Amino acid sequence: MNPTNRTVVVTGIGATTPLGGDSASTWEGLLAGRSGVKPLEGERFAELPVRIAAPAAVDPESVLPRPLARKLDRSAQLALIAAREAWADAGYTAKAGEDSSIAPERLGTVIASGIGGVHTLLDQYDVLKEKGARRVSPHTVPMLMPNSPSANVGLEVNAQAGVHTPVSACASGAEAIGYAVEMIRTGRADVVVAGGTEAAIHPLPVAAFASMMAMSKNNDEPEKASRPYDKARDGFVLGEGAGVVILESAEHAARRGARVYCEVLGQGLSADSHHIAQPEPTGRGIATALQNLLDNTDLKPSEVVHVNAHATSTPQGDTAEIKALRKVLGDDLDHVAVSATKSMTGHLLGGAGGVETVVTVLALKHRLAPPTINIDELDEDIDADIVRDEPRPLPEGTIAALNNSFGFGGHNVVLALRTI
Repeated sequence: MNPTNRTVVVTGIGATTPLGGDSASTWEGLLAGRSGVKPLEGERFAELPVRIAAPAAVDPESVLPRPLARKLDRSAQLALIAAREAWADAGYTAKAGEDSSIAPERLGTVIASGIGGVHTLLDQYDVLKEKGARRVSPHTVPMLMPNSPSANVGLEVNAQAGVHTPVSACASGAEAIGYAVEMIRTGRADVVVAGGTEAAIHPLPVAAFASMMAMSKNNDEPEKASRPYDKARDGFVLGEGAGVVILESAEHAARRGARVYCEVLGQGLSADSHHIAQPEPTGRGIATALQNLLDNTDLKPSEVVHVNAHATSTPQGDTAEIKALRKVLGDDLDHVAVSATKSMTGHLLGGAGGVETVVTVLALKHRLAPPTINIDELDEDIDADIVRDEPRPLPEGTIAALNNSFGFGGHNVVLALRTI
């Protein structure tokens, strides 16, 4: 099909996060300024330098039927739960084909993961070493492959337009949503289930991130460990969960009488080409992605009233992001409410962009910017209006918000959403 300029809208949202087992409880936790960070329990974490994380508030194995859960890595379990909520929230009552309002060949899924089935990979390797090859699960490969969450969600809804999994570290979830927008814009699909998931709270990833000096070691005060923009911030806190949105062409949504949350204007992409793990300190690459977004949509800087920032609580990353926003938005940034929700959820890696897109949708719906917690002393290099401790009302009228996601390897993704 030839490319089109179809408007893309959000008709459903779903999430399972460190703050709640669905999008409503997650939103409630954010507005309350509640931290999902906890001590890691069990002997296998006892000797690690980092012994805190933000696990999913609701164990996915308590939600899914046991026969199904046993065949899915935790990352896919979380994705399926979030996708089911989003699918129902969008008003779909059955899989494509059975629900006559969507044809299977016009439905796609794009669910990303930065790491994939790491629990399955490492646990089955332990089985191999301790019990031998015959005891390794025959489900191991379908469980550990990074496309497993997207594939299983695709099977759930009978998606036949395409099932995709972009892998771009901590930008993966946002890139998935941007890819889904393009699937609809180019006419390849009418509806796409899109988002991100991650479940990497395992001793090896925790030890590895700690060895990189990327994580907070504030083991004595878990709830205060994730502190974006604070002068004494010392790294991110690992979280897990999934966030999924249902994207549709505006025509398809109108045809079936769907409730619409907002419009997704598009994405801006770039690469830093600076360092495999460190952000480019001036924010050059982030600014390029944001400018790319503005150049390829009708979004005006003056329309942006809210940013859900990537803001992981690392010294270099938080500052570079604000520098980029200031460079591109200029004085308009003075009127933007900036929220760093990772202060409460921790950093969900490939799931972050999915969850934070859900949060951005809710911020526009309720016209409320969630708070950033744990800022005792604001870093003097943070030249922006940070929403601190309490939610802040957003203006009436047509407003827009940005969701920023950046990842190891220099991946930069900026998504823009606008009220309708």
